[in-house]
Amino acid sequence: MTHIDYMRLAISLAKNGYGAVNPNPAVGAVIMKNGKIIGKGYHEKYGSPHAEKNALDSCSEPAQGSTIYVTLEPCCHHGKTPPCTDAIIQSGVKSVVIGASDPNPLVAGKGIRILRDNGIEVTVGVLEDECANINEVFFHYIKAKTPFVMMKYAMTLDGKIATNTRKSKWITGEIARNRVHEDRRRYTAIMVGVETVIADDPLLTCRIESPRNPVRIICDSSLRTPPNSQIVRSAREVKTIIATTCDDRHKYSRYPHCEIILIPKKNERVDLNKLMITLYDKQIDSILLEGGATLNWSALQSGIVNKVQAYISPKLFGGLDAMSPISGLGVDDPSNAFFLESTTVTSLGNDYLIEGRVGNPCLQE
Repeated sequence: MTHIDYMRLAISLAKNGYGAVNPNPAVGAVIMKNGKIIGKGYHEKYGSPHAEKNALDSCSEPAQGSTIYVTLEPCCHHGKTPPCTDAIIQSGVKSVVIGASDPNPLVAGKGIRILRDNGIEVTVGVLEDECANINEVFFHYIKAKTPFVMMKYAMTLDGKIATNTRKSKWITGEIARNRVHEDRRRYTAIMVGVETVIADDPLLTCRIESPRNPVRIICDSSLRTPPNSQIVRSAREVKTIIATTCDDRHKYSRYPHCEIILIPKKNERVDLNKLMITLYDKQIDSILLEGGATLNWSALQSGIVNKVQAYISPKLFGGLDAMSPISGLGVDDPSNAFFLESTTVTSLGNDYLIEGRVGNPCLQE
């Protein structure tokens, strides 16, 4: 096996921590000695030992003289756990192979320097892009100091998210819907607009095995969320936040188990940029935006959307009044379109998932 083989294994281990370690990064580690793997580990849960410590603790023989492969630069500061650099140094590991450097200012090259200062050989950048991609949420959260926002919607081949009678269950098949719940497990929060709550009365929970449900966020400028909706009635069990511009405290009593946060107005609606700053302060590192057409446009226009997931079903609804995934004023010229970069296409049964990072403006060759 090569450096790349061991790092690929570390990457696959890291993904096991998705949804459980937020707002920490997902990290995997593999320890090799004399051509064989003697230890493996990953960061399993926020506040628990990191990948390097778990890998060292799992070793089938002493780690003295071994090589450890880790997807992210080892931490060198005291947080909820001791520094991983200390554990590596004390174990007698001979060399460390790192996928990506840590952008966290508390680490950011310091971990690498400490290891080298203690006589450990360090190699950086093996499968760097892949190691960075598994932590796109963490990297954004640390650098931008706002949550990473993934806008998701499902539509027919003719671009409809519901029929002309507003019926939408189901556009995509079971395989695609299961993928959505995997992302609900991965992202810290899920956000919708009040119109979605009124129209669909969704529960917005994760329906596959998960250590937790996402925090539910409702953008509701005038506090019109029905008190008898499923979200409000289950707010005691699942953390629920209502972001509003309404300062009528008497209305707040209708939502006894919801957290109401007052956000300034922008165009008579919740200022989404200010909301993102508030959510960052609450350690919400990532949001799956499952809003309706109005909220989707507002989110794009405000610049908070980092990535888009479009689930496309080979169905045709037709209908002049049938809804599309994004409404609002829209752009005035194709050159001003929101362009998706680094797109991927995934087949999910009969459906397709197109994902891409949001770029603007659309630069056509």
